[in-house]
Amino acid sequence: MPGLAVNVDHVATLREARKINIPDPVAAAAIVELAGADGVVVHLREDRRHIQDRDVRLLRETIKTKLILEMGATREMIAIALEIKPDLVTLVPEKREELTTEGGLNLHVHKDGVSDAVRALQKGEIPVSIFVDPDPDQIKLAHRIGANCVEIHTGTFCDAESPKNRSEAFEKVVNSAKLAHQLKLGVNAGHGLGYQTIKDFKGLSEIDEFSIGHSIIGRAVFVGLDRAVREMIALIKEL
Repeated sequence: MPGLAVNVDHVATLREARKINIPDPVAAAAIVELAGADGVVVHLREDRRHIQDRDVRLLRETIKTKLILEMGATREMIAIALEIKPDLVTLVPEKREELTTEGGLNLHVHKDGVSDAVRALQKGEIPVSIFVDPDPDQIKLAHRIGANCVEIHTGTFCDAESPKNRSEAFEKVVNSAKLAHQLKLGVNAGHGLGYQTIKDFKGLSEIDEFSIGHSIIGRAVFVGLDRAVREMIALIKEL
């Protein structure tokens, strides 16, 4: 059964809307773990729009499963990661003006910088995943760079507006997952996944873990965080 890592960024988004100390993503992480999640994901952005340095440090001290740190491949973030020692770093593209991560890292463009980041983090005994689009060339480049894992961007599939586009996008995800698995990379998938789209992954055994945040936090507003996580885990168990 694939694992579930829950992104708690949007708990911090709500907190930062008022610049106060509630709701606390650290408390949310504890609930997520108690509900059965296999890990907690946070994205420490350059502009600190939601998760703060304090959050990452406290999470490192309190998380009992695993801490996955999403970050840009910058000197500042590499230094923070080497200090904090998350269980996994996922390197992602980052633009200040974007509402959320819009796609995978283009390794054709950023190969050298990403390669340097992977080496530095692995030297510090931190395994590295690279967030990539479902593209065979990107998967192969991630393998050549020496990444431990890839996280396949599922946003195009989840946001597809027609059955044809949805089917084509999903086929790319499937082919990319199978290729990454053949290359002995760990295979995660995430971005835009929800309680309906997760069902399409039934039978795709190559995926080790799903990274899901917005849909779970959104559902938690109505049913509570514990229940929202447990409902997603129940769906993943059926895959």
